Formats: sequence, structure tokens, C-alpha cells
Amino acid sequence: MSGFVDAVVAQVSAQPDIAYLAVFLAAMTEALAFVGSFVPGSTIVIALAALVPVGVIGVVPTLIAAVLGAIIGDGASYLLGWRYKRGILTTWPFSRYPALVERSTAFFQRYGAFAVFVARFLPPIRGFVPVTAGALSMPPQRFFPVNVAAIVGWAMIHVGAGVLAGSAYKDFGGSLGEYGLAILVGVVALYLAYRIARRFIANRSGGKASLARQKPQVLQVTHRSPQPLTAKSSYPTR
Repeated sequence: MSGFVDAVVAQVSAQPDIAYLAVFLAAMTEALAFVGSFVPGSTIVIALAALVPVGVIGVVPTLIAAVLGAIIGDGASYLLGWRYKRGILTTWPFSRYPALVERSTAFFQRYGAFAVFVARFLPPIRGFVPVTAGALSMPPQRFFPVNVAAIVGWAMIHVGAGVLAGSAYKDFGGSLGEYGLAILVGVVALYLAYRIARRFIANRSGGKASLARQKPQVLQVTHRSPQPLTAKSSYPTR
């Protein structure tokens, strides 16, 4: 896989005109349903962003290309799930990886919109959660704002990391001042995502712990005639 990434970087270095297209395609392909779990799109984005300090590409166009590619990839995956609902999760190629599908579904059902945000930073399920959100009927007006916000943070972190690595390789930090804002924003976005995730999980754990400490209630069993089952929405309302 590293050989493939090296080949992409070498090709872009030789043909700078295709640099932004390469960033766009890497981000989009990684975001596509199922495919994204097996494509090193993030690695390619970081590697190509390392070319910014040497003047091959610009930092702002690189960010824009990464954001647009990820939005289109995630959006296509979501719409695929929205169109075919749960059936898409049991057809090929998803049926070949039931463990990943089950993990993504459980993660989404437990955390809802928060899962959409966090999944963008988790490679194993990044390619499954958007299609799962669509399949389980998460409203578009709920999915896209959260997804786009996560993508912007993801792009800043990865492009910033690439610029930092490229600057360090070039002259051990001599060019960091010019790109310091992009690096700083990326680091801050990563830190905020970490703090939000930690607080959310802590609140969830605390709530469960308090329920566990409650004194058991004695339930009075009564006999009633069976009630018809009613359909419930798959999307968490929390």
C-alpha cells in the first residue's frame, strides 16, 4: 500500500496540474460506501499536502479539494442508503463483511448524529456509517450539517499534518510560519473533537452508572391481552 501512495506522490510531483484532482479523488474514494474502508485516502491526502511547503501545490486549494471530495463521497453513500434502506446492508459487497456492518449499525443506533461526526475520524467504519445513516432513515437535514462539519475538521487535520511533515522534511521548521494557521486550526480541530467525544462518552457512562445504582423496583405483574406491535423509526431520536 505504501508503494501505491509513493507512486501517487511521484506522479503528482511530476505533473502538478493533476495535484488537486488527485486530492479530490483520494478524499472522495475513501468516503464511498464500503470502498472507503479499504482505500488509503487519508494517507494520500497527507502525503500530497506535504508538497505544499515546496511550492508544488497551495494549501487553500488542497483543503477545498479534500473537503469537496469527501462531501461528494459521503453524500453519495448516504443517498445510496436512503434510496435502498436496510436492504443495501444485506446485499453484496456489504454481505461479505457482516461484522463491519453490524458494528457500524450498532454505533450509529447508539450515538445518532454524534456517530456521523466521529465516524469521519475512524477508518474501520468511515466507509459504512454514512450509508448506514441513510439506510436507517436519518433525515437529510440532520445528516448533512453534521457530516460537513466533520469533513471540514477532518480536512484541516490531514492537510495540516501533511504541511507540518513537509515543512519539517524541507528545512526542519523554517517554513512553518507561512503555514502556521492551517496547522494550528488542524490541531485545534483534533483537540476539540477529542474533548467532545470524551465528554459525550463520559456522560453516557455516567448516566448508565447512576441507573445501575438505583434501588431495584418491585414490579407488579398483571395479565393483559396482547397488544399489536407498532413500527418504530430506526433513527435514534436523541
